[in-house]
Amino acid sequence: MTAALLGPALTVPTPAQAAVASVQRVEWLTDRRVALTVFSPAMNTPIQVQMLLARDWHARPDAAFPMMLMLDGLRAQDDENGWTKDADAEGFYADKNVNVVLPVGGQSSFYSDWLEPNNGRVYKWETFLTKELPPVLERDWRTTDVRGVQGLSMGGTAAMNLAGRNPGLMKYVASYSGLLTTTTLGMPQAIEFAVRDAGGFESSAMWGPPGSPEWAAHDPYLLAEKLKGVSMYVSSGSGLAGSHDQAGEIPLLSENWAGTGLEILSRLSTQNFVTKLEKLAIPVQANYRPAGTHSWPYWDFEMRQSWPQAAAALGTEPGGAQCAAGGAIGSVVQVANWLGGCVTGEYAAGAGVVQDFMNGRVFHSAATGTHAVGGRIGGTYAGIGGAASPLGLPTGDEHGLPDGRGRMQTFEGGSIYWTPQTGAQVVRGAFLEEWGRQGFEGGPAGYPLAAEARTPSRDGAVQAFEHGTMFHSAATGAHRVEGFILDKYAQLGFENSPLGFPVSGELPLKDFGRATRFEGGTIYWSPLSGAFAVRPGPLADAWAAQGFENGRLGYPVSDEFTVPGGVQQNFQTGFIVVRDGRSEVHGV
Repeated sequence: MTAALLGPALTVPTPAQAAVASVQRVEWLTDRRVALTVFSPAMNTPIQVQMLLARDWHARPDAAFPMMLMLDGLRAQDDENGWTKDADAEGFYADKNVNVVLPVGGQSSFYSDWLEPNNGRVYKWETFLTKELPPVLERDWRTTDVRGVQGLSMGGTAAMNLAGRNPGLMKYVASYSGLLTTTTLGMPQAIEFAVRDAGGFESSAMWGPPGSPEWAAHDPYLLAEKLKGVSMYVSSGSGLAGSHDQAGEIPLLSENWAGTGLEILSRLSTQNFVTKLEKLAIPVQANYRPAGTHSWPYWDFEMRQSWPQAAAALGTEPGGAQCAAGGAIGSVVQVANWLGGCVTGEYAAGAGVVQDFMNGRVFHSAATGTHAVGGRIGGTYAGIGGAASPLGLPTGDEHGLPDGRGRMQTFEGGSIYWTPQTGAQVVRGAFLEEWGRQGFEGGPAGYPLAAEARTPSRDGAVQAFEHGTMFHSAATGAHRVEGFILDKYAQLGFENSPLGFPVSGELPLKDFGRATRFEGGTIYWSPLSGAFAVRPGPLADAWAAQGFENGRLGYPVSDEFTVPGGVQQNFQTGFIVVRDGRSEVHGV
């Protein structure tokens, strides 16, 4: 049961590791979209970074891929990057062979290292994105040192700054509606207004007062010469209403006044920046659109338009996948149209084959049949190793459960269950058998909350459910501990305590009491007495002779504790003392 545990490891940096960025948590959102929680020493906090994995991530497990860093706008949120929340980066890059990296958060930050904390944040984004994050991705996430960066608005400014301030770091940089002159007349005041309006920040905490050296050090216009040799793409609209705008009362203008003004500002600064590059004879692809405001549909369009140039700079093919679905897999795809188009051909998967699609994967073998796997269940399956994991190949299709709340899918070695509240979790082996005996999700345990994990000091495993936790060892089997008894078990040290592993589930006793038996004793609970452990020995024997909780002493109201010359345990109506192996029963 415990030889090959499933699920991502959670690592928390020790003080000695604090100077090194590390992944604390991995959550597979789909089979090719992953949320990493990366500890940043510079900011002394965990940062979420989502990745859209390259098209051939699963088909070529030994390959590494170039990186495209995508930066958000001024109002970046802490739950998801705007490129997947407000644009369709996930769909567009599904058939591209590049690892897309999406930092989450950084509102008003310009992705720079701020001079001082502000508004409750310690911003050291440049250090994180250029020094801390790349080694993590190269070491653990099959990402090469061939990098590009692109961003919109604030992110466009930051993209140029990151490339210009870190020569050699980026092969490609793109700014969509960025502010590419930050020190020209009125621009510092506009940036101050923007960061204050977006989140209550002070630009002086970022780069100091206008005119200070840090403003000049973060002006793409002044950094232009340092961008020589980098493939550049810049674009902006005109501010006039375009195809994605709601026309206002004034002809040619959008009702989005803020978007109109910001795009005009971006247009002017971008033109000035391009003029500077031309004077320096530095190539740049500039696209001035005849219409369009400062809004997501136009940035999504530019992401697509700029891709051929980005692909060339990153050394990957610009076209999508060249593939077709046929045979048994093709038959499934005709029914499961949610899969979208294929992105790879068929390739080996365990004892079968698999083919990747825009929104999932289809597995086939003669023994298990042909089944699609996608969504959060597909993400969890991919995260544990897919067909090469202890789960093996899928044996059924994903389907809803009778409670209307959850979904599940069966595999050769277990099942994956999902609800919006608990996520997608693997249940297998002895845990699955015991959970099934209790009624699966309809039983008292509810849905699984986490993957099984190895118990740290003893040979066993543990898995948390909504209503209790199951513990397993080869000697004791799998048993669930719940409620106040679980709290007491935790207080004593779980299986590392003298109690060891549980050997029973929870048993009903008189007066609404409960008990769970363990290798080294029993925890008893009742509403009036609370939860306490009774361990084998003369003291327990004396209590047993009185009739346990049914006798004159009732339930325990303390754990065993030392007294001069022996040990004592208190009960509802008395206590027992053991000295020199002899028990004394005292009633009250």
